[in-house]
Amino acid sequence: MKKVLFIDRDGTLVLEPHDYQVDALDKVEFYPLVFQYLAKIVQELDYELVMVTNQDGLGTNSYPEDTFWPAHNAIMKAFRNEGIIFAEEVIDRTFPHENKPTRKPGTALLTHYMDGSVDLANSFVIGDRITDVQLAKNLGAKAIWMVTDPQLGADEINNDARSLQEVIALNSTDWGEIYRFLKGRQRTGKVHRVTKETDVLVKLDLDGQGQYNNHTGLGFFDHMLDQLAKHSGANLEVRVQGDLHIDEHHTIEDTAIALGEAFRQAVGDKRGMERYGSCILPMDDCLATAAIDFSGRPWLVWSAEYRREKVGQMPTEMFYHFFKSFSDTALCNLNIKAEGENEHHKIEATFKAVAKAIKMAVKRDVNSQELPSTKGVL
Repeated sequence: MKKVLFIDRDGTLVLEPHDYQVDALDKVEFYPLVFQYLAKIVQELDYELVMVTNQDGLGTNSYPEDTFWPAHNAIMKAFRNEGIIFAEEVIDRTFPHENKPTRKPGTALLTHYMDGSVDLANSFVIGDRITDVQLAKNLGAKAIWMVTDPQLGADEINNDARSLQEVIALNSTDWGEIYRFLKGRQRTGKVHRVTKETDVLVKLDLDGQGQYNNHTGLGFFDHMLDQLAKHSGANLEVRVQGDLHIDEHHTIEDTAIALGEAFRQAVGDKRGMERYGSCILPMDDCLATAAIDFSGRPWLVWSAEYRREKVGQMPTEMFYHFFKSFSDTALCNLNIKAEGENEHHKIEATFKAVAKAIKMAVKRDVNSQELPSTKGVL
């Protein structure tokens, strides 16, 4: 699904004049660095741009259309000339006291973005007023608040900034910082793998919050994938319809293949990434060691033995096969060792250790374009 940047105009793309009304060409002053970094967002990231602006009383005597459109059209032409195209310009004309649902933070003019066709959870509202933050909450998106005066728009919402903190992904008046923030969030992977044996969907966000929603038909396997997400900090969703009436092999193997492919997509060119990660993790009687290198080459070193045939519905022989298939498709070196008495603990410690190693390896400095290799390619 597409992602959208819902961008305010005044105070965000152009600076607010003293009377908060851009009704003449000599009042148009563009926000510092907006062309440089918004152009990079358009060129490098996969967001659709939508302008959402309140223009109080547009078309009335206090704000005639013949003073609005020349300035507005000049603004939009300047952006088009730099390759910055807005898919839509959403303009509300009402006054604040009218409290119309079309006016930000109302969503009446944006319902076509709320029909399930847009990935709102990974979309952003960018604006300088608290009403822009409230709009993000109403849409189910996140906010980038370019706050210079926290009281702007405060009289148009029932909440205050403190109650909206969970919606605010970034406070910044620097378009360069906004670009780097958005670029740093683009490490996602999505794989839908369909065979005659399984239908596997994997969605991965390396820069998530450790959220998970995994359903493979194998309870213990789901629990291990949950550990992988939680302790790596990645958001992970896995949905599998597999031929469990035959056995568990195809479901586990194909999940590992799709998961590895999703990781390979998400790490991308690995610029600015640590690349290497390791963890020694205790769990009661067990100790698991994991080390990973997103080298672009697959290799698995495995040292773990199990005395039980199954844990839950999952055959213990499949744990080696899971990590081997993951390594093959993620194109990573993976070294795993696990010791202990309790098989459940041993396996869970292994998944947690791999997760913590991944968390270290995918850590990234978004300001760096350095490739973590002397060869110049990974």
